[in-house]
Amino acid sequence: MSDELQWMIERQIPHLRRYAFALTRDRDTADEIVQDCLERALRKRHLWQRRGSIRSWLFRILHRQSVNHFRRVRSDHVPAETGVIDMMVAQPPDQEARMECLNMAEALDRLPAEQRAVVLFVALEGLAYDEVAEITGVPVGTVRSRLSRARETLRLSREAAPPERQAAKLRIVK
Repeated sequence: MSDELQWMIERQIPHLRRYAFALTRDRDTADEIVQDCLERALRKRHLWQRRGSIRSWLFRILHRQSVNHFRRVRSDHVPAETGVIDMMVAQPPDQEARMECLNMAEALDRLPAEQRAVVLFVALEGLAYDEVAEITGVPVGTVRSRLSRARETLRLSREAAPPERQAAKLRIVK
């Protein structure tokens, strides 16, 4: 493998881990899925034709690996572990911020897998709609509609929460 390709793949590992953790809420499972993704990318490196970004190619592999993983375990709901979320917060949490983080994790966990994936790609990873469409293998219109439905579900979830749980407005950027 060329040093350049290895360097480009290594630069994407933190992004892959963050997305995998956001999907699974379990560090070990996330690392397993990322490891499977990297192994597959290295085995199939001849298929990357240097068109588009390597990031999109790796996310496409990771997305498929995560779908396959969840099919294997047949789990519709992955609980968020409070201790793991606390370790992932970048700044020391105050009570309101911690509750907001837990509320967001719970709301994301309740979304269908397809909607959750699109929200995480757009809001967490900052990918463009066309990149998300390429990664997930669906048309851009489907990405937009899944994102719209997910935003509406998350908004309704916030509005239905008791006032003490509505510390801050939920915003998902385009």
